[in-house]
Amino acid sequence: MRSTGGPLAGVRVLELAGIGPAPMAAMTLAELGADVVRVDRPVPSLVTDGLNRGRRSVVVDLKHPEGAEAVLRLAERADVLIEAYRPGVAERLGIGPESVLRRNPRLVYGRMTGWGQSGPRAITAGHDINYVSLTGALAAIGRAGGPPQVPVNLLGDFGGGSMYLLVGILSALHHARATGQGQVVDAAIVDGLTHLSSMVWAQRRYHGWSDERGTNLLDTGRPFYDVYETSDGGWFAVGALEPQFYARLVELLELPEWAEGQYDPARWPAMREAFTVAFRSRTRAEWERVFEGSDACASPVLDWAEAVRDPHLAARATHDRVDGGDVPSPAPRFSATPTRTAAAPRPVGGDGEAVLADWAVRDSSGLLSGGAVRGGEAEGPGAGAPDDGR
Repeated sequence: MRSTGGPLAGVRVLELAGIGPAPMAAMTLAELGADVVRVDRPVPSLVTDGLNRGRRSVVVDLKHPEGAEAVLRLAERADVLIEAYRPGVAERLGIGPESVLRRNPRLVYGRMTGWGQSGPRAITAGHDINYVSLTGALAAIGRAGGPPQVPVNLLGDFGGGSMYLLVGILSALHHARATGQGQVVDAAIVDGLTHLSSMVWAQRRYHGWSDERGTNLLDTGRPFYDVYETSDGGWFAVGALEPQFYARLVELLELPEWAEGQYDPARWPAMREAFTVAFRSRTRAEWERVFEGSDACASPVLDWAEAVRDPHLAARATHDRVDGGDVPSPAPRFSATPTRTAAAPRPVGGDGEAVLADWAVRDSSGLLSGGAVRGGEAEGPGAGAPDDGR
């Protein structure tokens, strides 16, 4: 499982198993070339999100008298540690930042939570929908007059969570390698998602963005930035914001009467109706042929299975196959240090002895013989954590 390439080759990451944004970040680091080891618990969680590809697994019994010591010795050999417990849990277990950084002052300690390490909600449970709702983002998603629409868990968990945790870890790792000084990265989904919304905040301040859902430029408030149903029940996405792209759109829709007045609000209701009628006149496949190769900024709305077969995504190998199933390929791409798709999950706890040896962990034989670290394979799907609430 150790990396043989990628821009992070040689970096060691210790992941304290959890769910959601933290394992996504760990899997990404593995695909970037890091040697990532996940610390699982003896009793596997029934919850697993399938993001445990690309790293080895060590089972550590944190209730064992030497359990915390085992984690600390692994951390001595790591460059990065990732945990996603509720605030205070890692400290109570004896593996909080103070204990870890005392052992390894160069280490980057990445903490992933929903609410952050401080604030009135910090110790309460939550999930993506809760974090998104508090930041204003959920209220902005949906059509005028309708309820907020839930954006799966891509926006909070992985956009505001995983990606900002990764930015923090990589920035702190750069600093640690330059100065020898490690630090704690407090990555909170509410912080990351709020920062991710910077353009909307700027639009609200300077360009009249309304808090009324479905009335703005990029939230279906304009007929030339919306989705339309086709005759066979498919959907087409239209994003013709610029005049030259809008001109091509109406030309291919065979609606020359709408060539003028793109940004005249008085014309939008009738324009939307004209677009609706036009798209309903043909199937999605027929419209794909009409718009193919054009600058009309019109594209079919594909489901997950169709996306794998899309000619453009296929040409770029945007998806890969692992363990008989489709998975996303690593992103972004590197010219000098190519990445590799994270391999299928390893057996939970199956790498304990090998990891202790590879990382040259102090007194590894004592940790194994005493039962703090399990040397053989454990049963179950793994993942989970002492407290999965973020």
